[in-house]
Amino acid sequence: MSDSNTTDFTNPSTFILLGIPGLEAAHVWISIPFCTMYSIAILGNFTILFIVKMEPSLHGPMYYFLCMLAVTDLVLSTSTLPKMLSIFWFNSREIDFSACLTQLYFIHCFLAMESGILVAMALDRYVAICHPLRHSTILTNPVVAKIGLAVVLRGGMVILPYPLLARRWPYCRTNIIPHSYCEHMAVVNLACADIRVSNYYGLFLAFFLSSLDGCFIAVSYTQILRAIFSLPTKDARLKTFGTCISHLCVILASCIPALFSFLTHRFGHNVAIHFHVLIANVYLLVPPMLNPIIYGVRTKQIRDRLLQLFTHKGI
Repeated sequence: MSDSNTTDFTNPSTFILLGIPGLEAAHVWISIPFCTMYSIAILGNFTILFIVKMEPSLHGPMYYFLCMLAVTDLVLSTSTLPKMLSIFWFNSREIDFSACLTQLYFIHCFLAMESGILVAMALDRYVAICHPLRHSTILTNPVVAKIGLAVVLRGGMVILPYPLLARRWPYCRTNIIPHSYCEHMAVVNLACADIRVSNYYGLFLAFFLSSLDGCFIAVSYTQILRAIFSLPTKDARLKTFGTCISHLCVILASCIPALFSFLTHRFGHNVAIHFHVLIANVYLLVPPMLNPIIYGVRTKQIRDRLLQLFTHKGI
């Protein structure tokens, strides 16, 4: 009997997500800003996709990459928020084991893709500023499509070991995840096995991808700044640098919460668990909400097209 029970629990059919441990009484109140951010993210990113599709003048590399970013943000936020809100509103905490691993894969896969898209956008800015006359011949539609495919394949392949390894481990301690979604380390830490392979691979991947992508972006902007400072007038320098501001703001909006979440999770052992979980949620919610706002406000073509839509509706 006991052997049978142990065997059943070693391969749990479901996990229990606690939401934000220690703040259960405030779940309904916490859901209000979370739901608001999710609504803004959905509306903003669909608006970006609609405007780029409807406006032929926006059919260029920069806006194609922006659409890839919008799709990534939509998938990323939708992978977590609906289940999170069901926990907050209906106390629906159970999640199927396979669904948990699927959510884990989608979250980390699309985070890796977002990082790759930011590199692609830095490449676009580099070519546009350092080689303006060759921009349309270097970043042709087929090249943009190949870059997009490479970003998707990279994200999909490097994250694949996460769920594959997690599925192999026996789970005999508990099936309760002290988190609001199936975060990689939160899941594998429940295993009653040596999980160093998962732990080391996660650390390696975090440092490798952030270092590699950070280096590409840094090199691109070093060359961009050199080209900008070589321009003859201050107005020309400001105007050229202005085309990079949106991209830099998006990088900061993505990297600051990511870095803070990673450092508190790995090294903040004295930090309260509810703070860990809140930061992890902010990390997944804030960039998808801010990205369309940043590009909508900073990019004249998108701003003008949006105002035109509202003007026509008003008429």
